[in-house]
Amino acid sequence: MTLFDRIPMPIAVCDANGAVILANPAMTAEWGETSGSLRGRNVLELFRPEEKTQVLRIAEAVRLGRRSRYPVAVRWDAPGGARRHGELTAEPVSDTADAVPGLLVLLRVLGEERAPAPAPPALSASPAEARILALLAGGATTAQAARGTGLTTDGVTYHLRRLTERWGAANRTELVARAYALGVLAPGEWPPVT
Repeated sequence: MTLFDRIPMPIAVCDANGAVILANPAMTAEWGETSGSLRGRNVLELFRPEEKTQVLRIAEAVRLGRRSRYPVAVRWDAPGGARRHGELTAEPVSDTADAVPGLLVLLRVLGEERAPAPAPPALSASPAEARILALLAGGATTAQAARGTGLTTDGVTYHLRRLTERWGAANRTELVARAYALGVLAPGEWPPVT
């Protein structure tokens, strides 16, 4: 058992249906779990095969008693939000030739990609803010923007102050430029539209 725990490659021993019987610390680390916490979970719940036909081929081979290595391309979500991909190799093993084999599952990590961060809400604009920005881009003053939106001048100033703080803009010109850069205002349109 201590040799199994010291192998740096992620390894698990599963029953013929893929339920984890035993997993080494390297395998449990792929899930941010502790030793023994994967017991009873199905390998296909943990790793998503890229092609379902690969899994069906392994199931058929185990059912027929074939003894060979069967690689499966898989993806999974690792702790910390990383998405990993690799190769899961299942090898039927048993004590005797006529016993129902279990599966020795080895994982080879091939790569990792960070999940794209969602756009922060601070870089968006409400419909009222977008309309104010469109009016300013067209050359409107605060009073004209107030009339065009049905707000008071204080209301327009409030929205512009909030946008300036959220977007870290120095002035109204920079606010309009950022609105175009962020897609809040449609480039190439005149008069400016949201």
